[in-house]
Amino acid sequence: MPSSLIRRGVWAIGVAVIVIALVVAALPLIASTRLVRDRIAWEMSAWSGFRVTIEGSPRIEVWPKFRAILSDVTLSQWTETDAPPVIEAERVEIDLSAMAALRGDVAFSTARLVRPTIRVQRTANGLFLPAQPTGGRITRSIDTARGVVNADPAKPDLDKLPADAFGTVEFRDGRMVASVGGKDDEILSSLSGQASWAAMNSNATLSATGIWRGESIAVDAASPKPLVLFAGGTAPLTLSFKAAPATFSFDGVASMSDNAYFDGQAKFSAPSLRRVLEWAKAGIAPSAAIGSVSISSKVSAAAGRVKFENTAIALDNNPGMGALDFSYGEARPVISGTLAFDTLDLRSFLSAFTPLAPATGTTAPDEVDTSFADRVNLDLRVSAAHATAGAIQLADVAATAQVKDGLSVFDISDASAFGGNIQSSLRFDRKPEGTQVEIRLLASDIDGGAFGTAAGMTRLVPIGTGTVSVILKGPGKAWDSVFENADGSVSATFGPGALSALNLPAFLKHTEQGGFFALDDVSDGTLPIDGAEIKATISKGVARIDKAEANSAKYKLWLSGIASYAGRGLALSGGIIQSDQTAAQTKTQGPNQSSFFVGGTWSTPFISPISRGVSGE
Repeated sequence: MPSSLIRRGVWAIGVAVIVIALVVAALPLIASTRLVRDRIAWEMSAWSGFRVTIEGSPRIEVWPKFRAILSDVTLSQWTETDAPPVIEAERVEIDLSAMAALRGDVAFSTARLVRPTIRVQRTANGLFLPAQPTGGRITRSIDTARGVVNADPAKPDLDKLPADAFGTVEFRDGRMVASVGGKDDEILSSLSGQASWAAMNSNATLSATGIWRGESIAVDAASPKPLVLFAGGTAPLTLSFKAAPATFSFDGVASMSDNAYFDGQAKFSAPSLRRVLEWAKAGIAPSAAIGSVSISSKVSAAAGRVKFENTAIALDNNPGMGALDFSYGEARPVISGTLAFDTLDLRSFLSAFTPLAPATGTTAPDEVDTSFADRVNLDLRVSAAHATAGAIQLADVAATAQVKDGLSVFDISDASAFGGNIQSSLRFDRKPEGTQVEIRLLASDIDGGAFGTAAGMTRLVPIGTGTVSVILKGPGKAWDSVFENADGSVSATFGPGALSALNLPAFLKHTEQGGFFALDDVSDGTLPIDGAEIKATISKGVARIDKAEANSAKYKLWLSGIASYAGRGLALSGGIIQSDQTAAQTKTQGPNQSSFFVGGTWSTPFISPISRGVSGE
């Protein structure tokens, strides 16, 4: 190759390098003269539809990216000059096109908002959203897409959608505020993430993290047809929400029209439902330690109604299946449906709807929380092949949970337990004068020994087959007050069996000797009986025993008197007579009757003999 050609090639390369260097060196000058503050503000306003104001002069950087750095940027509504800005950011970084800058144009694909403040307003449906712009390319694109969707809602012509390029908007260290009483109330803090939307007719994604009510949250959303979705059409949508108290995800189709709806698969899980309600400020007192809950379901919603079909639900790891229906067009949301479980912890289930568990935290100890009845109406049908209620084991349970207008009711209409059948009802009626609580229990053909053990009354309940009925009503300010002030009745009948923890010969021997003694001193035996009957009336927490008799082959035992719930005190009189005596003689002292007084407490009763007419021999 001739040396002249080599020299010309070297000169050409050198000139090119010099030109490139001059262009790079001139870019900040060109930008500072052509990409003036008003030109950038106009372009941002043209896209957003808001009035954009930039207080500081743009600063241009060439390396590592050609970008403009703007300070004190605000986006405000054109029509409300006195209103605070919808968005304000301490700094906005815009990645610019160098070639467009040389032509005197502004073209950018990425905008970064540093420490932005976004002001939102509460909408009619309860959501917090920023004010809507009155114009701008995005708004006009949505309006155009709305016309396309209205022309053929079932199958809009996607080729007619606007194809303007958009780009990516990033945000960092931001916050979201709402005006309450003329002051900014912070809703979200540490808000960071990005929205990516290459063109109006392409797919879009949003990812964001922040802190809401003291918990870190992460939100991700995506749609292949976002413009159709914003225009009120139907488009695929995926959404996920993650936080320590709860996670939620949705994958399906949605519409944001006036008749909005969505249809797809949804999942929700929370380690503690009570914590979720507290975090969401649902207005329910933190009284019950509701356990974990998870739901996976086919979901469809429209016109104020959400239907859950083929619902798989787990409460405290108790799996179940069923269907649920949510309606929220009335004064209170309405939840109805049916759920079937293989195993179910009734206490955990009940605590979600009725104030069953003792209170914790700031609520008074053992206070009954009926606030749930003020927030929702409920009608659930529940069944379980196996269930537990504390230490009680049940089978083939059919139950209902109902909440409406301040009334909470949980009924077990049928269940197998203690070898027999159980029916029960728990009712909380919230009235102006205070909450009234009603408890009903009917246990038929049960094993008295198993029932007494579960109820903690092994001495009071005979071993044998019997029927027990309990009815209690009382004020429900606190759990203790329900029983301390309850009115009602208790009755029970038992067939052949035995009285446990009673050595009758030793008992009679102690009465012959005189002097009081503890019932525990004669508890090392069992007395066979032919039957027993108990009837008691309860008034203001005090049980008056009207009849308590047990018949054995040789003796008849009877008790009468009172037993109080407050203090667990006993004041009873009793007697043991030979079984051949007449009924008229059972409560009169005679030569063939041993009479005694029972005092002390439920757990430590003592016996004081009155007469010693029956020998233990």
